Amino acid sequence: MTDRVPVLKIGAILLVSIQTDLEDQMVMDLQEDLSNRIVADDARGVVIDISALEIVDSFVGRMLATNAAISRVLGAETIVVGMRPAVAMTLVELGLSLQGVRTALNLERGLKLLRRLSASRA
Repeated sequence: MTDRVPVLKIGAILLVSIQTDLEDQMVMDLQEDLSNRIVADDARGVVIDISALEIVDSFVGRMLATNAAISRVLGAETIVVGMRPAVAMTLVELGLSLQGVRTALNLERGLKLLRRLSASRA
């Protein structure tokens, strides 16, 4: 049995805090868990906190983009927060622009951005 990434609910927002390197099965489980929770909780936003990740590869970059796309199709905006400068540089060097993924420097800014986006959609 693999570990699962917790998905926490804060109002109409789901918080995913990635605290460990992701294995393939963990990513697949996260996609399923997150999409099910968006529907079950009628979530309007998702924050993915990657502040604990010191390195990324193309797999993690694609995972972020895929989760954001799935969330968007289900009606929830996604904000990736806590990206370290080295992680940002690596993603750019790998050619992964994370198109369609909004980012914020930290959790506080990410939540504020989601609230602004929600208010403009209402």
